[in-house]
Amino acid sequence: MPVQSCGPAHIGARSRGLDRFNSLPAAAAEAALLACCGSLRWAKRLAAHRPYPDLDALLAAADEAGYDLAPADLAEALAAEDSPGLHHAAPPSAHLALSAAHAAYECRFGHVFVICLDAFAPSEHPDQVLAGIRARLGHEPDEERVVTADEMRRLARGRIIDLVTAGDRA
Repeated sequence: MPVQSCGPAHIGARSRGLDRFNSLPAAAAEAALLACCGSLRWAKRLAAHRPYPDLDALLAAADEAGYDLAPADLAEALAAEDSPGLHHAAPPSAHLALSAAHAAYECRFGHVFVICLDAFAPSEHPDQVLAGIRARLGHEPDEERVVTADEMRRLARGRIIDLVTAGDRA
């Protein structure tokens, strides 16, 4: 399963990637944004407000749109997510522990577990996912909705950064 990315902490310069994003047809911009966050309302809102003068403006708009997600929009975004998993080389016991933790989380909260892992080395991801699930299983549903929405915003920010800077890093 893919590791969820929330990108570098901050990038403020205008880029060729942002220019390309700003010039995309609306449907293509919405499709690109849906890969960042699976809420159609969120993607349409960001696409409709182009052009963005710089990445910081786009990220601010993404945050604002993320804070405005209705519960149904968040559910739609979560339905598009994959649970963070392990590399195939991990021992079977690690796969079993993580699968059981994901199942317990999904049973309790009714959606996949999401977490931004960019602050950690790839070798730490399995431990961070497992620790995150275990800690968050103790949350009340309302508290977990807030945490989940925050993780989705962090993931979307990182994916937007990747989207508009991928060509600039080549």
